Amino acid sequence: MNTAEGPAIELARRLRSLRERTWSGQRLTQGDLAKALDASVPLISSWESTKNPKVPPLARLEDYARFFAVERKDKDAPYELPTRLTDEEQTRADELLEELAALSNAARADIARSNAAQPDRSAAEPPFGGIWRFEANQDVTIVASELPADYLERMPYTDAQAPDYVDLYRYADLDALMELFAHIRAANPRNKVRFCTPAEMRTDDLTSHLVLLGGTDWNRVTKELLRRLDLPVHQMSRNTEDEPAGFEVLDGGERRLITPVLRSIGGRDVLDADVGHFYRAPNPYNAKRTVTICNGQYQRGTYGAVRALTDSKFRDRNDEYLRTRFAGRTTFSVVSRVYVVNHKVITPDWTDPETRLHEWPLHDSEPDRAHPPKA
Repeated sequence: MNTAEGPAIELARRLRSLRERTWSGQRLTQGDLAKALDASVPLISSWESTKNPKVPPLARLEDYARFFAVERKDKDAPYELPTRLTDEEQTRADELLEELAALSNAARADIARSNAAQPDRSAAEPPFGGIWRFEANQDVTIVASELPADYLERMPYTDAQAPDYVDLYRYADLDALMELFAHIRAANPRNKVRFCTPAEMRTDDLTSHLVLLGGTDWNRVTKELLRRLDLPVHQMSRNTEDEPAGFEVLDGGERRLITPVLRSIGGRDVLDADVGHFYRAPNPYNAKRTVTICNGQYQRGTYGAVRALTDSKFRDRNDEYLRTRFAGRTTFSVVSRVYVVNHKVITPDWTDPETRLHEWPLHDSEPDRAHPPKA
């Protein structure tokens, strides 16, 4: 092992080695190990990561030691954490735990020294942000749809000449806009963050970190950008509100339609679950900046796509899922179910496979592409 890489990486390599080499001729996947240890696949992956390793707690290392102390004679037997060990197995488990604990202690000490050496930036840098944290002094532009004129005519306070005119009422996806603007602004105190409608965009906005809210029906910037990007997710446009629609995705060469779930109550359609789409890639107009699309079939889907990475109860786990699932990639997409309960949006948990409806790229072998604009 190359100890020059640091004890955390050494521990990560040792944990991966245990999984891949302990039982010769048996292919133990991260999924198998996650099931045996009652953990998630992203968690196992983070412990084995040599790019950004996470140090498991001692209780998890004890599980590792017990699990790999047993010799598997039946290759077809399910992978399970043993409840009892023989004297010989207990000796092996104790020796393995001693080795892993030593690596863990060294890794934690190294992390503590590194943190102590870093200047205190708590006053300038917030303790959150994740995927919404950008480098200092890089502008961020949020482009949100503007409601059509026939909608505005039916709403109070939307007449610019009226004394009680409210400018924000022009915006569609207003819940998502306010949530995301506040989060990005708080996570990037040294960046200029602004929001606007497509009609208010400036030329410089296109080359900033670009965040698009809303889909192809009302946000023409989203529509234009998706036309230029090579993305296997396509939102079906609706000519009228009564038309069924959804997101058409490409899976293994076959196309399928993912639609919201509605039910009829008193002759009215009520939304039980929407579809939310999150997409991140290099900005096709400036490769050193990003473009992010948060979109839904309805406005609640857009709000759910935003809340997945702003909700304090879910943002860290969802951010970690993205960083683990799409490690090393700059372009990725997640389509998820967004449930609505008592008219309230439930933040999607991307670590739950039943919530994720489509992911792309599908395989690690697929090349990472910056998706330049099509001619």
